[in-house]
Amino acid sequence: MITRRQFLKASAASCAASVIAAVSRAGERPSYQVYLPLVQTIAPPPTDTPPPPTPIPVPPEDDLPPILDNAPLVGPATGTEHMAINWFVPRADRSYTAFDIGMIIGAYRAIGEIAGIDWFLALAQMAHETGHLTSFWSLRPQRNPAGIGVTGEWRADPPPDPTGWAYNTQRQRWERGISFPTWAEHAIPAHLGRLLAYALTDEQANDAQRTLITTALAVRPLSPALRGVAPTILGLNGRWAFPGTTYGQSIVTLARRMRYGPATLDLSAPADEDGDVMPEGS
Repeated sequence: MITRRQFLKASAASCAASVIAAVSRAGERPSYQVYLPLVQTIAPPPTDTPPPPTPIPVPPEDDLPPILDNAPLVGPATGTEHMAINWFVPRADRSYTAFDIGMIIGAYRAIGEIAGIDWFLALAQMAHETGHLTSFWSLRPQRNPAGIGVTGEWRADPPPDPTGWAYNTQRQRWERGISFPTWAEHAIPAHLGRLLAYALTDEQANDAQRTLITTALAVRPLSPALRGVAPTILGLNGRWAFPGTTYGQSIVTLARRMRYGPATLDLSAPADEDGDVMPEGS
């Protein structure tokens, strides 16, 4: 039989063992504790209608005149300088820098505005004639913007008089045509003035237009029978270029692409120069 003293001694020993075990477990715990915050989210209220779509920006309307199927040569420009630069820069031969192209197009605009001619349409003609400034005749030192005087005549050996000839390094032959010493002072006035000569007679032209026509025809004469026969672009068909049966239509199509088309290189764009030639007397 356990006496009261023995019972108390056993109870004291059991309590001491429990305290020692608790202290030992406490020593094994980390000296810190991490408490994670309680995050609560508010659910969106239920709705029966989806949110409206993001609106697509609409390009601003310009005040440019439309490019008609049979566009007039004389009148306001149907495109802008910026449109033309964006079109030519990625397409032109690498020898023409963006600065060069800006200077050329700026000269077309400045001279064209004085003469009252659609210089943007003239740039489309240049793009068509030169494969976007990649053809031999459009490169330096020729600087011919529209096949002026390029009649299709060629020869393998050098001509006795090389005046009015150039050796085409792309075709490896001598070809007849006109080269211009500068763009702004020579090539562009010859191009725009020649277009005016087709569009207007001297009686129809104003002083600025007659001056430009005189400058152009001093470079290459035009038959009097062709003066004023082409007030619109389709009037150049078979006249500026031969056979040129769809010459004006091709220029209108290209002008529209220059105005509304992509600014980056488009593989569907004409890559080669126009294959027509300028007839004698034209």
